[in-house]
Amino acid sequence: MAEAYIVAAARTAGGRRGGRLAGWNPVDLAAQVLDALVQRAKADPALVEDVIMGCVMQVGEQAANVARNAVLASTLPRTVPGVTIDRQCGSSQQALHFAAQAVMSGSHDVVIAAGVESMTRVPMFSASSLAQKAGMGHYHDGVLRERFPQDFSQFTGAEMLARQFGFSRDELDELALQSHRKATAAAKDGAFEREIVPVEVRPAQGGGNGELHTVDEGIRFDASLAGIRAVKLLQEGGVITAANASQICDGASGVLVASERGLKSLGVEPLARVHHMSVLGGDPVVMLDTPLAASTRALKKAAMKIDEIDLYEVNEAFAPVPLAWLRALDADPARLNVHGGAIALGHPLGASGTRLMATLLHAMHRRGSRYGLQTMCEGGGMANVTIVERL
Repeated sequence: MAEAYIVAAARTAGGRRGGRLAGWNPVDLAAQVLDALVQRAKADPALVEDVIMGCVMQVGEQAANVARNAVLASTLPRTVPGVTIDRQCGSSQQALHFAAQAVMSGSHDVVIAAGVESMTRVPMFSASSLAQKAGMGHYHDGVLRERFPQDFSQFTGAEMLARQFGFSRDELDELALQSHRKATAAAKDGAFEREIVPVEVRPAQGGGNGELHTVDEGIRFDASLAGIRAVKLLQEGGVITAANASQICDGASGVLVASERGLKSLGVEPLARVHHMSVLGGDPVVMLDTPLAASTRALKKAAMKIDEIDLYEVNEAFAPVPLAWLRALDADPARLNVHGGAIALGHPLGASGTRLMATLLHAMHRRGSRYGLQTMCEGGGMANVTIVERL
């Protein structure tokens, strides 16, 4: 079978809502990552045959095919097309899957998979709430509402998952603290330097002064358990707080994918080979537990055991997700999100998939790891799983 290789992986440092990236138009921010991927591969931009970009809130500045608009705002030639996809939080992980499938099929040789989300400029739920206010209805209606009368809420799903596994608030807060501590250690050690694309700081009020944004703004370098425990609960009697959930974030990320023929035309050595790709649907109400079954199924399809995986990136949408994943897979906590996760680094929705992959690949190269696994929960009760082999 033909293989798919990852040649370059990059991301912006995350920006807090209303923070250091708030002045960036998401099209322009995504274009920065597209340019960086080509530059890092020292590739002829004309060799890129398609750009597949994940984005969840496809409205406003992220409407009208943000992928194509990002291409037009980049140094890529106009002949490079672009397509925008939405698999909720896994959108850019799915973009990677589609890019890999394209080169494995032989239809393309060089494809960029990317993602972007400005959660400051295009807030979460904008696509549905604005349409509903305009009298165009709501997606959760008709037969869907008849079959699933409960509202689809990630916050409710997080509480349900925590109850299902019996996680206390203390356990969730401890994972949140470890996320910040691991991210702090990685940032201070320079672990993110090779994956981060420096971009100008552009605050919401506009106008940058030439300062570069190179450190994830969400990392709390002075995080303490007492501080995390002081954050109020999102619902009375629950265990989820803003401190043990992922941070709202602005950011862009991407990977350059090539076939064997593409590697020769680019004249580069790959970072990794895509070893396995799969996606699975589950309960749309609990919503967040599908990575457990999806990862179990993926390992079986790949004829692998969890002990063969050196590093795991499991998106920290909410603290119960990686904790439940560890328990269900009987996985080693020391291999999980070794440079911190979305609780510290942020979760820029459509950009998170290739953000996790960029972090995973660079961590694998720093540690000399062979296999890495990435998975994330997604709206509608879905989960993608990607296993890569470092080369």
